[in-house]
Amino acid sequence: MNINEFIVQTLESIDVEYVFGGSGQVNAPLMIALHNSKKIKTLVTKNEQAASFMACGYAMFSDKLGVCFATGGPGAFNVMSGLGVALSDSLPVLAITGYEAEDLIGKGALAETSGLNRTPDSQSMFASITKKSFIISNPDQTCNIIEEAINTALEGRPGPVHIHIPIDLTTAEVTNYRKINIKVEPILPKPEKVKAFAEKIAADLQNGKQMMAYIGYGAVRSHAEKALLAFVEKLQIPFATTMDAKGILPEDHPLSLGVFGTSGDPCANEYFKKTDLVIALGNSFAQMATFRFKRDLFEGKELMHINIDRHEINKVYEADYGLVSDIKPAIEGIMQELNPKIGAVKAVKVNSGKWYDQPIEYSGNKIHPGEMVKVLSSNLPPGSIVMGDAGGHMLWLNCLLHLTGGQIYQNPGSFGPMASHVNGAIGVKCAHPEKPVICGCGDGAYLMGGFELMTAVQYNIPVIWVIFNDGAFNIIKRFLLMQFNQAPFMEFLNPDYVTYAKACGAEGYRVEKIEDFAGVFKKAIAANKPVLIDVVVDPDVYPPFSMKGI
Repeated sequence: MNINEFIVQTLESIDVEYVFGGSGQVNAPLMIALHNSKKIKTLVTKNEQAASFMACGYAMFSDKLGVCFATGGPGAFNVMSGLGVALSDSLPVLAITGYEAEDLIGKGALAETSGLNRTPDSQSMFASITKKSFIISNPDQTCNIIEEAINTALEGRPGPVHIHIPIDLTTAEVTNYRKINIKVEPILPKPEKVKAFAEKIAADLQNGKQMMAYIGYGAVRSHAEKALLAFVEKLQIPFATTMDAKGILPEDHPLSLGVFGTSGDPCANEYFKKTDLVIALGNSFAQMATFRFKRDLFEGKELMHINIDRHEINKVYEADYGLVSDIKPAIEGIMQELNPKIGAVKAVKVNSGKWYDQPIEYSGNKIHPGEMVKVLSSNLPPGSIVMGDAGGHMLWLNCLLHLTGGQIYQNPGSFGPMASHVNGAIGVKCAHPEKPVICGCGDGAYLMGGFELMTAVQYNIPVIWVIFNDGAFNIIKRFLLMQFNQAPFMEFLNPDYVTYAKACGAEGYRVEKIEDFAGVFKKAIAANKPVLIDVVVDPDVYPPFSMKGI
């Protein structure tokens, strides 16, 4: 069994069903091994960057390892954007790339990245954007390296890892073959910390203090939905989410405040002002969630912070109570401590005031993007996953999607490259074929990665892309106008997306009137194939957004 055959057999053993990559000479033996697999489906993309984004999508809402591959040199460098996403967004991703043969290192061989004699240093670059980067220099290292790499990606706070395979070793035999051991232990809370959290919460309940749960993406990765719902309902604690945890609990719940942050719901932002105790669950306190890291955000409040990563606690805001733990066991432990201490809690009434509930006043000739999102939301099937790519449309989706029935939304995280979700949506659909997957993207973001529509068609991955077509980099345009009173280079031309979609073998629709959108969207859901919906929206309206604070 050669190195690549062993890698594929290992991926099969941990139930990896899809792998994403780019074609190249160096990784030809890996592609042959994948082709021979009876369990793994391989999607070869038009650009390796898209493969890395798809691997992120595959890992995003599942417990599975996302895997991408590329040839050496430029192909390998193309996967770095996806690994940046995986690092910032805590996604377990394995990238496998080619490398130069040992006897040619330092000579300036084709696509050499040894770092010697004016060649790029790929080992240093991959090390800087992963939890760990490896190079197989001897076939007998293969079992140990694969075992360590996969465990590293999955354990603790998940993240990306990378393996270089030199071209002269791609067909080398693994003479010390063994099955690898995947042993990922949950990060459990210390009992004394759980007890301290429970005592504080019980005391504040007794003293009538106003509390608020602030839920982040760490709770999504922990699959903590049921535990969180029991927690907030038992204690009658209103909850808000970050943008990337939107939908983890139903937004029509009586205790739902919506989203808190720079484009947060008014009721969430107002409730936060009067809150005495904030219980932050799986938060990293990102820029968009903190009004650009507002220094006095928690002034006059107490902060409880639970996170799987000890480095996140006290990183941005000093926690009065910190707890290192996966969210689900932490909440379950706190509830066990609280149950004997508290009885019935008086129901809390949350004032309405979400963007979704507020009318949109508009008299323009084109479609208002917020109105379109409202129509999208009201026609969204249960269990849908909505991916918002980077841009102004991301904020419209955040503000005006009203998620219930197991629906969830994900925006690009702190790294946030454009086109990450245009392509990542394909990986999400591969991991969740039973769920409708919709990508809401700007035309600028789509143009950066839209050729992967051909990939979706080729492999029959039925994603729906809703393109906010305004011919501009909308949110950047707004910032430039506000700061400089001018916005050069913000407009661009768009193709005929309907003709393009049909040329690719997909379905394509153009919507110019808001009353036509619902019917088109329903057709797209029913089509069960890749669909582009080109929606012509007003380029001169902007989503609610404030970096100044509350």
